[in-house]
Amino acid sequence: MHMHDSPMPRAPLLAAGALVALAIVGSTWARWTGIGRAELPTSDATAQRELRFEDRSDGGVSVIDAATGRISQVLQPGHDGFIRATLRTLARERKRRDIGAEVPFVLRTHADGRLTLEDPALNRRIDLEAFGPTNAGAFARLMDTTQESRP
Repeated sequence: MHMHDSPMPRAPLLAAGALVALAIVGSTWARWTGIGRAELPTSDATAQRELRFEDRSDGGVSVIDAATGRISQVLQPGHDGFIRATLRTLARERKRRDIGAEVPFVLRTHADGRLTLEDPALNRRIDLEAFGPTNAGAFARLMDTTQESRP
């Protein structure tokens, strides 16, 4: 096999490197300053519910209404994967920051039809509609207060 001894042109390599560096600097600048960050305007909440979640010995998850302390629903093992994955992500971040589970999550419906999950402990808000109607609908079921049961 014959290899050419001509080196790759230097100008395109420098230009590519400069473009990568500019992209990194630009994204870092936007993250630090908030410039260029897209954020949906917040509409008024039409309903909200403060919820805590506790793992059960059978692999399920108890959904607890923080206002009453009662179990409102139980997520059965092997079901509600989107809810579980979302909560696992937030719980992992809380644990990393040494924040306990005492502060409840806030599930809100908004006047514009959006549904958000907020974690006041982490100061994070997740627009659940961004994950599609099926996933948002899974959380929308948690707004149902008619399923209340005793702890």
